[in-house]
Amino acid sequence: MAWSLYEHTGERKYLTGGERRRFLDAAKQREPEVLTFCWLLRDTGCRVSEALALTTRQIDVADNAVVFESLKKRHRGIYRAVPLSPALVKKLSQVHDLQHQRGLGQSERRLWPWCRMTGYRRVKEVMEEARIEGPHASPKGLRHGFGVAALEAGIPLNLVQRWLGHADLATTAIYADASGAEERNIARRLWKGDG
Repeated sequence: MAWSLYEHTGERKYLTGGERRRFLDAAKQREPEVLTFCWLLRDTGCRVSEALALTTRQIDVADNAVVFESLKKRHRGIYRAVPLSPALVKKLSQVHDLQHQRGLGQSERRLWPWCRMTGYRRVKEVMEEARIEGPHASPKGLRHGFGVAALEAGIPLNLVQRWLGHADLATTAIYADASGAEERNIARRLWKGDG
């Protein structure tokens, strides 16, 4: 059976644009470390394990990017750079004191010294606070929501593939299967300039 954006019951596995906004709004009410963790997951589509493995040196403040090690690959040492908004970089710098940590020679210090289960629980708590329920109310739902949002925004499929760390473009192409408001927003790009 092919991978899908929908459960066998027809329920979505991805967060909509409105849910992604509510998730970030709820995260802003939490501790600064929880906010940066949730914001990074929402805006990069990374896996929880990839976020938790990040060290201070992997945030490129000058270039507004984060460099993830693709942990799902068979071999270690496969990296991908994902652009970040200046606002997220600024918040990461403030909360995690990036320049000071680098100045102390602690560029290998992890940003979030949590186990995977703690990271998962933080996301679920914020989902509950944002009143997001269903199979999409999870870190995986954030990842899928990022993929759908990127295609909706007109990001080329090959860039989305690289940012998500997919080996196969066919895996990334699943995000084009979004329906409802997301599908209509994608279709509107065809009509720009008409009428």
